[in-house]
Amino acid sequence: MADLRRATLQDLPGVYRVCLLTGDAGLDASDQFANPDLLGHVFVGPYVVGEPDLALVVADEHGVAGYCLAARDTRAFGEWAEAEWWPPLRAQYPRRDDGTRDADIIELLHEPPIAPPEIVEAYPAHLHIDLLERVRGTGAGRRLIERQLAQLAAAGAPACHLTVGAMNANAIAFYSHLGWEVLAEGPEDVVMGIRLR
Repeated sequence: MADLRRATLQDLPGVYRVCLLTGDAGLDASDQFANPDLLGHVFVGPYVVGEPDLALVVADEHGVAGYCLAARDTRAFGEWAEAEWWPPLRAQYPRRDDGTRDADIIELLHEPPIAPPEIVEAYPAHLHIDLLERVRGTGAGRRLIERQLAQLAAAGAPACHLTVGAMNANAIAFYSHLGWEVLAEGPEDVVMGIRLR
């Protein structure tokens, strides 16, 4: 049985690994990147470091198998990241235009992804969740989401949003089943939201 608990800094290698192994619409993206850390620098590291109270992991005897990471206030989180998280990464990874997936993700270090302003206004919290295949279908995803939304509600967040790849039909169906609704659709991404109070 996988254990659901708060992440620690010692979990960073594990959450980075899960991020990479689910980085292609839930599938392994390892062969797409020369630098295996880039996805984690964007999508998991700032949450474990900057919002540790809202960083949850599922771990089993093989290590971290999934996570649900959140920011209670997307704008405030963005301001923290601009001051603390992104500057050293931008210095380490200057922009480049070589057509690689690494270059695409490096661009996100310089222009971090954020939902449209009207969504952030109405759904100020946001989260990321990813699970390895070995814990999918075990209820771990539901447990992570439910605990995370309870934490966000207790912290005063009125609503939460997330972004999912438009091609990730399984994830979209999973969130819809849990009560999330589609807020915006684009060719690459779908933004979904849920009210917490």
